[in-house]
Amino acid sequence: MRFQVPQFIDIEDKIFGPFTFLQFIFLVGGAGMVFVFYKLLPLWIGIFFIIPVAGLTVCLVFVKINSKPFLYYLEAAFNYFISSKLYIWKQRLVKKGDKQEENIPTPTTISNVPRLSDSKLKDLSWSLDVQDKQGN
Repeated sequence: MRFQVPQFIDIEDKIFGPFTFLQFIFLVGGAGMVFVFYKLLPLWIGIFFIIPVAGLTVCLVFVKINSKPFLYYLEAAFNYFISSKLYIWKQRLVKKGDKQEENIPTPTTISNVPRLSDSKLKDLSWSLDVQDKQGN
């Protein structure tokens, strides 16, 4: 029995013309907010609200960065700004008068690890090849 495997599952369906459902919602919401600002506020005050809302709407609907929608980056920026920051390392400034001896660990070498020279590597490779051919 053969089954048909779905393809292109990561591409959203275009529902309203060239727009996906989410893009259409952003477009209608942004246009509605622009209309409300236009009707309720005088134009010279409303323009300061209309331009940012229209710009954000255009970015949410049309802009893709590295084939990811703008909403992904907007959400990541929001999470970054509200989350707590963890600082792992801060350099400590030492004053000239404060001479403290710091315990600097010295790198340890492992002396019992054998090193393969070029000829030993060839010998090992040849012995593996010979054993492989005898085993088959």
